[in-house]
Amino acid sequence: MKMRSIVPGIAVSSYVHDIIVLEDDCLLQDMAIPLVAKGYPSIVFQSTRNKNRDAVEQLVLYGQNVQPFQLQASGNLLVIAYFLHPYLLKYFFGFNAREIKDLCIDIGVMRPAKSMNLVEQLVNAPSLPARLQLIDDYVRKLAAASHGQDDKAIIWSTRVILKSQGLVSLKTLQSELCVTERTFQRLFESHIGLPPKLYRKICQFNAAFDQFSKGQYKKLTDIAYNYGYADQSHFIRVFKEFTLLTPSDYLKNLPDKQD
Repeated sequence: MKMRSIVPGIAVSSYVHDIIVLEDDCLLQDMAIPLVAKGYPSIVFQSTRNKNRDAVEQLVLYGQNVQPFQLQASGNLLVIAYFLHPYLLKYFFGFNAREIKDLCIDIGVMRPAKSMNLVEQLVNAPSLPARLQLIDDYVRKLAAASHGQDDKAIIWSTRVILKSQGLVSLKTLQSELCVTERTFQRLFESHIGLPPKLYRKICQFNAAFDQFSKGQYKKLTDIAYNYGYADQSHFIRVFKEFTLLTPSDYLKNLPDKQD
């Protein structure tokens, strides 16, 4: 299986943090691919086959997840994942982000995807660039039909947490915004889908996980100390919390990467 990371185009970079593509024309065996907590909701086109070898072609929205989602794949696989900036769920879709925590919903049957016949277009598109252009157009339509104003406080807060890799004090953020702890928590649960403490923990883990999955370390203790964990054991406990695997077990299933 090949995995590649794509930088979003200028037209959608205000809404999309990054794009990940997974491809395999002939899986040697049925697989359950874990989609690990990343701190970003995602719009995902996925094309594969189920255990009965029936084609499964969907456009889905994944909310914030704590436990990894399991994507079942058989035969062939194509996944195009657009990771949205964390505060956009309510702005794009109009519902409380907490409602789809640890869930995914079929957005291919919702407007504007349905009126665009987007799933059918994605299935029949001749190339990856053509599919990316279709999803770019969809994201722009979501932005054009957005629900209300974006919330400046949640945008600022999430950016500070991400920039600090989850190490900033939440009390500092509350103080800067002049809000109570309860108001701050409601703000996060409504727009992000998670309490701020858990969101910060995911951001810290994702920063460490990114270095780990790229193999940019000599020892796990290097990652643990670089990202604010007490020691290697602490990092491994958090790793298992978000992936359900030990680091060594995770590496055994890591897809090949392609620039």
